[in-house]
Amino acid sequence: MRLPRSLLARLGLSLGLVLTILWLLAATVTAVIVRGELDEVFDSALRETAERILPLAVTDIVGREDQGVTQRLAPIREHDEFFTYLVRDAEGLILLRSHAADPAVFPPYDGPGFRQTSTHRLYSDAVLQGTIRITVAEPLAHRGAVAREIQMGLGLPLLIVLPLALASIILAVRFNLAPLRRFRMRLEARGARDLSEVPADDLPTEIGPLAATLNSLLARLREAFEAERSFTANAAHELRTPLAGAIAQAQRLRSETRDPATDARAAEIEATLKRLTRLSERLMQLARAEGGRLRTDQSADLRAVARVVVDDIGRTDALGRIALKLPDTAVMSDIDPDAFAILCRNLVENALRHGDESAPVDVIVTGDGQLIVANDGPVVPRETLDRLTARFERANSGTDGSGLGLAIVAAIADRIGSQLILESPRPGSTSGFQASLRLPVSVLDTVARDATRRT
Repeated sequence: MRLPRSLLARLGLSLGLVLTILWLLAATVTAVIVRGELDEVFDSALRETAERILPLAVTDIVGREDQGVTQRLAPIREHDEFFTYLVRDAEGLILLRSHAADPAVFPPYDGPGFRQTSTHRLYSDAVLQGTIRITVAEPLAHRGAVAREIQMGLGLPLLIVLPLALASIILAVRFNLAPLRRFRMRLEARGARDLSEVPADDLPTEIGPLAATLNSLLARLREAFEAERSFTANAAHELRTPLAGAIAQAQRLRSETRDPATDARAAEIEATLKRLTRLSERLMQLARAEGGRLRTDQSADLRAVARVVVDDIGRTDALGRIALKLPDTAVMSDIDPDAFAILCRNLVENALRHGDESAPVDVIVTGDGQLIVANDGPVVPRETLDRLTARFERANSGTDGSGLGLAIVAAIADRIGSQLILESPRPGSTSGFQASLRLPVSVLDTVARDATRRT
């Protein structure tokens, strides 16, 4: 038999089985003891009956005019006669018997005392030097019926008490396991990146060490991740100055040389250093996305941030290629503006880099907080789409990119409780690529800002 996986079910089942077995055992032992006591009571009644009837029978028999005649007592009214008796002389002649006595039930007299046949329990006694003998019989079925009634009286209450006891055990176990259940719910409610300590003050002492070990493990993991993020961010930050200096030296070399081969090599060095600079910037953004604070205490209009990002990218890399569509009403959200700018910039730059250069990139922010960035281009296979949010994964290895843009966007989306949705082809088209996610929007702040503007 396989035990259930639930601790509550295991405790309830085991305690219920133990309680049921103990109660049944107690009821059985009680029934056996009561049966023994009943046998003593019935034997005493047999003997008492014989001792009470025998003197009366002797008086009746001695005073008779006709000796040797069997007299049968007639019942005063109909009733069940559990005790029957025969009075016999020394030769076994029946002198007196009760109205329901069956002589075939009574064995020959073999001395005073108790005797038992297959159907009856008997007691015999004699007076007048053994010349008048009495035997009282009681059916064993009567004793069995009484014993069964007692057993039923002991067993029937268990049919009510046991279910109530089992229900009480389950409720008691559930009540005492409530701290463990709350601890489990706290763990389940956490995000994948929440490694803070789980409160465990109300746990039982048997479970407390386990919770302490778990919190210690979470603390070590948090420290390891913080150290990794800190190293990535610091390394990327420290690389910015020497990279900028190296780029400046490469540009100066190109301006001073007249050798085409040297100029080409310097240009290649400059391009490589610029890619390394962009990679360091992406690493800092990734560290911010995974460890920084992405929600603020105040809400801001996302439309202004989207305009700044699109205008900045349009001036440097894609003049006239970005089509920005914003709602007429404010889109208020508590997402950190810098985090939204990182998110928006990575999506737009990814679309410009991998999309059709002759087609515009659509950037849409809806009133309910949905950000959509779509571009035309070849269809990306489904198996490739599923890998694009991994680090250093690119749909087209021939393009210039770090492979971290969508990973950063996915990390931010996960931290704000959203999901990055990648689709190819874009909805309503047979080609292209679309990335979308829903941002946390404060409806009350949006309504209040619009009302203020109208007034």
